[in-house]
Amino acid sequence: MKFSLSQTGLESAGHHGILEGFADMFDLVIELGALAVLGTIGLYVMLVALRQLIALLQMTRRQDAYQERLRAQVELIHIEKGKSQSVVDNSWQGFRKFILKGKVLEADSQCSMYLEPHDGKPLPSFHPGQYLTFSFPVPGKKKPITRCYSLSDSPNPDYYRVTVKRLPPPRDMDVPPGLGSSYFHHNVKVGDIIDVKAPGGHFWMDTTQDFPVVLIGGGIGLTPVLSMLNQIIESGSKRETWFFYGLRAGSEHCMKEYLKRIDEENDHVHMHICYSRPAPEDVKDVDYTDEERVSVALFKRLLPSSNYDYYMCGPGPMMNSIVQDLEGWGVPKKQIHFEAFGPASVKPAASTDKKTEKSASFDIEFARSGKTLPWDPEATSLLDFAEENDIDLESGCRAGNCGTCKQAVKTGDVEYLQDPGAPVDDGYCLMCISVPKTNMVIDA
Repeated sequence: MKFSLSQTGLESAGHHGILEGFADMFDLVIELGALAVLGTIGLYVMLVALRQLIALLQMTRRQDAYQERLRAQVELIHIEKGKSQSVVDNSWQGFRKFILKGKVLEADSQCSMYLEPHDGKPLPSFHPGQYLTFSFPVPGKKKPITRCYSLSDSPNPDYYRVTVKRLPPPRDMDVPPGLGSSYFHHNVKVGDIIDVKAPGGHFWMDTTQDFPVVLIGGGIGLTPVLSMLNQIIESGSKRETWFFYGLRAGSEHCMKEYLKRIDEENDHVHMHICYSRPAPEDVKDVDYTDEERVSVALFKRLLPSSNYDYYMCGPGPMMNSIVQDLEGWGVPKKQIHFEAFGPASVKPAASTDKKTEKSASFDIEFARSGKTLPWDPEATSLLDFAEENDIDLESGCRAGNCGTCKQAVKTGDVEYLQDPGAPVDDGYCLMCISVPKTNMVIDA
């Protein structure tokens, strides 16, 4: 009996121990679960904190990058202000003596001239796109001729560079080749002294901005936009730059290897060399990139959008076409900057609707010269009319761009044969591209 009771007690005690074991295991599971939940919550909190830390670091990095860009922009503005002050401090009035230190043939009939000041004093900076005005004592001429040539390099404290194309006679016109360019190429030798006016002109690129630009050069119109390109490279600016250079064939390709090197070494510069009539020896994708003229149709195929500042220089017809098509593409006029050029010996032609003004009978009085003359309907411009009557006036480009021939008008009015490229204040006129609309008194 005792045995049976003892056996039953042992069995009861065993079941109780098992239950206690299950309870302990259950408590352990609960604890482990709680720890897992707490661990998950902790991990989540850690992930949220890590994400916030990463976001904070990214925001800090963006702020640092923005501040760095801002500092660079401010530094660039200070540099440009310093250059502008250099222009003021070191500029000069009238003509200054320069020595021709070097001549480099860049392509067929295109030569770079390196000029250093004869007095050894510092050179003022200039805005990329501006030009120099030269005075040449050409044999057989009663007075020196004045010509303007664009600076073709970025500002340098030691020298100026212009690149001049020797202009042939215009096609289908019985006139001599370019007088100034021929004299520069054939008569001016290394070591010669030349009379030069300070840099001038209103066609230039704002180097304090980093807005994307499209630079376009047609023929020798390459020179001012090359100055702009060089300034972008030399300043370390990474502004997006598209460079289009239009010419007929490889023989006219100015600074070919130099432009290729710029394209290879600068990812932010997109270079497009356009040959309109490549020669058999010209190889596409080696010598040039596009077999066509520079045009807005080409821009539309290549540019991501039309939202750029456009700077261009080239022959008048090329500029007229591109400017008109850019406006048709929706580019605001304030983003289109251009300078047309033409041979100095080619006179602007009057349009059909202005022949009446040209042929009308007017009296033109040159006040300081003491001459009153009947207007000659055969004269191409007031400048030519004055020169034909032995009235000496300064002139430069003879295409309305440089402003050298600007004269004060006391009474009367003029008609322009083309839109002036240089600003004309009220009470003045550009003699090289204007004819009289009325009787006139000119302070010349």
